[in-house]
Amino acid sequence: SGFFRVQSEELGVVLRFGKHVRTVQPGLNYHLPYPIETVLLPKALRVSTLSIGMSLIEDPARRGRTMRDVPEESLMLTGDENIVDVDFTVLWRIKPDGVGNFLFNIQNPEGTVKAVAESAMREVIGRQPIQPILTGARTTIETGVQELMQKTLDHYGAGIQVSQVQMQKVDPPTQVIDSFRDVQAAR
Repeated sequence: SGFFRVQSEELGVVLRFGKHVRTVQPGLNYHLPYPIETVLLPKALRVSTLSIGMSLIEDPARRGRTMRDVPEESLMLTGDENIVDVDFTVLWRIKPDGVGNFLFNIQNPEGTVKAVAESAMREVIGRQPIQPILTGARTTIETGVQELMQKTLDHYGAGIQVSQVQMQKVDPPTQVIDSFRDVQAAR
């Protein structure tokens, strides 16, 4: 009753009377029978993707997925008091040495990563004027958001590593995009 298998993208967290005692690698392993030890199997070796400002929805008419804009997540205020629509993706995974922290320090990992990502992006965008955001400061913003997210998640003791932040779409809000393009063309 104590043998268990850890799949290739999982790590086994062995609990003895509810206390984390060891982490085991993928393969066949053994733990003491149920009342003494139990095993949790989080998908610790998988890279998870989180989209912010957009969501994939199933579209039966087109037989596939379509992107739907989520303006309450994507509209942000810039440093020069303009509004910009930013859609971005965060790639994250569980730290190999932080599986215990991931399981026991945060209640909703995906929700925590999403909230931290939105907050970090709003902070970095809020420090910049609109022109560099729309033109060339993409890598600077992505790096700043990734560093701020990692610092915040480490402060929480979340056991999460942010692999990459990718900005997908950066535009003025849809209501004013035509006027914005006219102003840019006039310059």
